[in-house]
Amino acid sequence: MENQFSPAARIYLILLAVAGWFALIGQFYLIIISRQESVAEIIIRYFTFFTILTNLLIAVGSTVLLLAPASSLGKFFSKTTTLTAIAVNIIIVGATYNIILRALWNPQGMQRLVDELLHLVIPVLFIIFWLIFVPKGRLKWGNIPLWTVYPVAYLALILIRGAISGYYPYPFVDVAKLGYPQVLLNSCGVAVAFILIAMVFVAIDKLMGKRTA
Repeated sequence: MENQFSPAARIYLILLAVAGWFALIGQFYLIIISRQESVAEIIIRYFTFFTILTNLLIAVGSTVLLLAPASSLGKFFSKTTTLTAIAVNIIIVGATYNIILRALWNPQGMQRLVDELLHLVIPVLFIIFWLIFVPKGRLKWGNIPLWTVYPVAYLALILIRGAISGYYPYPFVDVAKLGYPQVLLNSCGVAVAFILIAMVFVAIDKLMGKRTA
């Protein structure tokens, strides 16, 4: 992409930025008005959700690419490797919610709208953006290990904080209920899915890169 955006690409970035910020702010508002903990604790918990952090990456990245594409942050977010790493992670967000978590509750009203944006609409929009507008033929299989740093660091942080506070953002990582062996097994399952999805993205990149060449 290299900081060059077609009108269609900019439209997608605007959609991603608007949808992302609306959903993130909406979710923050909802947890604040329904809080049963202190505001400080609620804010900390808000940022312990992988969904929130990954959608925040998309919202920030889209905004930076629209407003300051030539900045150092803009150059970072315009890299094919960065955009692909985000794409893999947002698929994990969508897949985990829709396969595992959706059946566990039935949100209504504003919460339903926010949930669909964070777990379905934004992931789909971002994958379309990646397929159409992100340059292909630039990825290597060796990129995949670096992409795992973010989710692995996230897991380590929520387990450490959970051990201290007793709060875990997702039921499949709730050590208090499941124990460490089961949580680590669940995490390994997600890790395998992550690597497989990342491999698919690299394969698509290489295939589309050859066709473009």
